Amino acid sequence: MAASTNGKVKFMDYGFAVASVDGQRESGDTHVVQYGEDSALIAVIDGIGHGDSAAAAAQTASEAIQSHSAETLETLVQICHDELRSTRGAVMSLASIDPHTGQMWWLGVGNVQGIVQRARSAMGTAQEVLLLRAGVVGAQRPVVHSTSVTLKAGDTIVFATDGVQSEFVRDLSAIETPQRCADRIMKQHFRGNDDALVLVVRFLGNNT
Repeated sequence: MAASTNGKVKFMDYGFAVASVDGQRESGDTHVVQYGEDSALIAVIDGIGHGDSAAAAAQTASEAIQSHSAETLETLVQICHDELRSTRGAVMSLASIDPHTGQMWWLGVGNVQGIVQRARSAMGTAQEVLLLRAGVVGAQRPVVHSTSVTLKAGDTIVFATDGVQSEFVRDLSAIETPQRCADRIMKQHFRGNDDALVLVVRFLGNNT
């Protein structure tokens, strides 16, 4: 089962594609895109395993993040860790963007890949890669600290769970729309043996 959608706000355009393992009613991978005039919070969450239990863990984390969106990324991971103790747990990557300065703070626990492709860069070029910390939120949470990247108009952020082959970074294109990029990545790089989600965000800058 697969699905996709897209959206656009003043300072960013985004799209995502999600797929679940055959025979499962829902995916254990989910995402959060929450924004206002002055900030955007982005998260991709992969519940451990697949099926209903994985989906429940991912949904619990998603609701916790949305309910505490004003907190720092480090605090959000701790909140999710506490909420997920009675579940299978999850891995996740999160980012917070200030549209006025272009500053993005991000962090990752587990194996949800995160990359930044700069505007007008060559195909398959990822200039920034998210440093991931080993662990499981809800079970084995490492000490995490966010790092920062300065975004410019046209830069693209991509998060992908491990149901997507890591080779997707080789054919990223800075000129594709976010939704077309997400759909193509899922079509070409879905492993098929695990749930998968791709979230693609294009930073448009503050003057859009």
